[in-house]
Amino acid sequence: MARIVIVDDDEIVSEMASKVLFDAGHVCGCVGDGEKALDLLRWRRPDLLLLDHDMPGLTGAQVLRSIRSSPDNYDLPVIMFTGLSGAEDEQHAYYNGAQGFIRKPFNAQMLLHEVNLVLKSREERPQHRTLTEHLEQAAGRWRDSPDRRIML
Repeated sequence: MARIVIVDDDEIVSEMASKVLFDAGHVCGCVGDGEKALDLLRWRRPDLLLLDHDMPGLTGAQVLRSIRSSPDNYDLPVIMFTGLSGAEDEQHAYYNGAQGFIRKPFNAQMLLHEVNLVLKSREERPQHRTLTEHLEQAAGRWRDSPDRRIML
């Protein structure tokens, strides 16, 4: 079970995707624009973000760039979930840091396949650390202990 947030201004698409993911055992929430998505990420970190590109206000590309430059969410898995259909659009999404790309209208099986693929690729990774924690560890200034993190 994963906590997934769908960021899309089209409520019907969000509802359909949410139902597919919920039926597969995931917990889903939806927000309708990029600003609300960034506000939500300040409050709670999901396991995965499905992100539409064309929305009022901040575009999906702007939200993705903001996530990638955030010390708390730089490694959050993001799948672009969009009506853009060109190969160049897909390349831009990956270049900006997306882990997946799903075109709308979407196929339920393809949605589940892509979500499971991205989630599975993250299973073997270590637990999330903020960018500051990651840099401290890389510099050798901290180590993990079974019950707490210790700064050296």
